Amino acid sequence: MWRPDRSIRGPERATDRDIESLNRVFTEAFTDRYTRDGLLGVRVPHLNNLVWRYAIEDAGDGSMVWRDAEGHLVAFNMVHRSGTEGWMGPLAVRPDRQGEGLGSAMVRNAVEWLRSQGATTIGLETMPRTVDNIGFYSRIGLVPGHLTVTLVHDVPRRALGSVELLSGAGPQWASRLEECRRLTDQLLPGIDFTRELALTRELDIGDTTMVRDGANLTGFALWHSTPLAAGRPKDELRVLKLVAATPAALEQLVQAVQFSATAERVNRVAIRCQTEFAEAYLHLIQLGYRVHWTDLRMLLDGHPQLPPAKGVIMSNWEI
Repeated sequence: MWRPDRSIRGPERATDRDIESLNRVFTEAFTDRYTRDGLLGVRVPHLNNLVWRYAIEDAGDGSMVWRDAEGHLVAFNMVHRSGTEGWMGPLAVRPDRQGEGLGSAMVRNAVEWLRSQGATTIGLETMPRTVDNIGFYSRIGLVPGHLTVTLVHDVPRRALGSVELLSGAGPQWASRLEECRRLTDQLLPGIDFTRELALTRELDIGDTTMVRDGANLTGFALWHSTPLAAGRPKDELRVLKLVAATPAALEQLVQAVQFSATAERVNRVAIRCQTEFAEAYLHLIQLGYRVHWTDLRMLLDGHPQLPPAKGVIMSNWEI
């Protein structure tokens, strides 16, 4: 009796040519996930092609895809590393190929790759309500940790002030980038966001807002304002990485990010705040930020996320 070929090949490195297929699998898999969670009628849109380019280029050799016997994309895992910090996302398996063990193999493959790259923190984020996902990742050795809460704040329409942007550094670009690396390393040795900062500038999808105490850099926030979903207008500034050496620097940086959002002519700022930074979280709430979404951070056993020696480092594990 003839049987279809269910073989899978991979991982292979994703390229820009895969974006259409990535979008198709992304939409099908996450729409199916929402449906099984009881959120009927939710249709997850395609991501902006520039967002996919950022994800693929940021992941580099960690941008992994799997294909079926006919060469069609079956699954993907975007595996990122910022110095010693490693994380996965987004990742998905086409609904018709779920339940075959591919998801487990993908995550284990990513873990081994991150270990080989020197990552000491390894994890991902998933929706807290999705108990199937939590159980699945737990069986692979990931442990539930803090929540990441997306906080949003409306942006005043009038211009409120000027800020220092990394894009405006001119011939000082490399030295300003090094300042950001050095500040991050001082607070939490081994963490390095310079690739993300440089790639954001290269793709022209956002910028980095910087704040100082005199001449000394005390904080920066990497943000994207390009629409997340394909075909949507630009309406939000999303903070991906936030580094602040002191509470005063955080206060100054939050205000500067809102100035940046005004200049970008978007309607709101979104900051994904890890709840391990309780004081910073409560401060943002007191400033009028509203809870918009929650994700559960899960960490591989033996590969924890260490707190900074001082200050705050918020690292978004989503694209």
